[in-house]
Amino acid sequence: MDIAVSKVIPIQSFSDYKIHFAVWNGENQPLDVFVRSSQEWKSWNEWRGTRNDFNCRYIFSLIRYYHRPEMWLFGGIFEVISRHADSYTVELCDNYKEYIGRLLIHYAGPGVRGRAFHMRNHFEQLIVAQIFEEAYSGEAFCGYESIEHGFSRLEPIFKQNKPDWKTALESIKGVYLIVDKKVGKMYVGSAYGESGIWSRWSCYIGTGHGWSDELTKLIREKGIEYARKYFQFSLLEFCSMKTDDNDVIDREQYWKRVLLTGEFGYNGN
Repeated sequence: MDIAVSKVIPIQSFSDYKIHFAVWNGENQPLDVFVRSSQEWKSWNEWRGTRNDFNCRYIFSLIRYYHRPEMWLFGGIFEVISRHADSYTVELCDNYKEYIGRLLIHYAGPGVRGRAFHMRNHFEQLIVAQIFEEAYSGEAFCGYESIEHGFSRLEPIFKQNKPDWKTALESIKGVYLIVDKKVGKMYVGSAYGESGIWSRWSCYIGTGHGWSDELTKLIREKGIEYARKYFQFSLLEFCSMKTDDNDVIDREQYWKRVLLTGEFGYNGN
């Protein structure tokens, strides 16, 4: 039998609340933001724009759990302390903090358009799907052949040193592909020596460009937000750390020729 969220988080006065259904804003997924930085997630609830969407005392925040349709992660209850021309000042309430990042909710109601909704119209349709043992800290490793991840999706994984991802990617050398989804240009790179894919990709996450010449020029001009918005990573080939480095380099050159990334992409050599 379904368990309503109202049984876990009882709300007494709907008029004091609005629900914030946080969805992709064109640049970032809120789930990735939540994992990356609690302060950055707080700022998502402080953004106002031209409308006073949160004209209430409390914001009941839900984060689209994009791995599974119709699922939302509880992101906390924020109290609106003050309102400004283009922002709010909010504080995270202590109430039900133990469920933040742990309570997964199935929303069985109509689809949401916009971001702020009256509590009374939606709350009773929120159903408990799962309560995680620990707060969500990023997706589980998906397998080498299934990596097709945007920069913003990988960033929290690398910044938190997720053990399953780190163990898997530290144990392989290989050839990888970065696609700039805005313009369609590609970059082929490789990881060899003692670094492994984890170390090489960590450099991209830290800098946005991994010190590759053409990518460095691009990110210096446009900033790391460009990488977060448009770069997608995947593996073309992977092999054990025992593989000779020259073999990896040869395969990198092969993929550069095949994909013409020297002529039409970001490879300069």
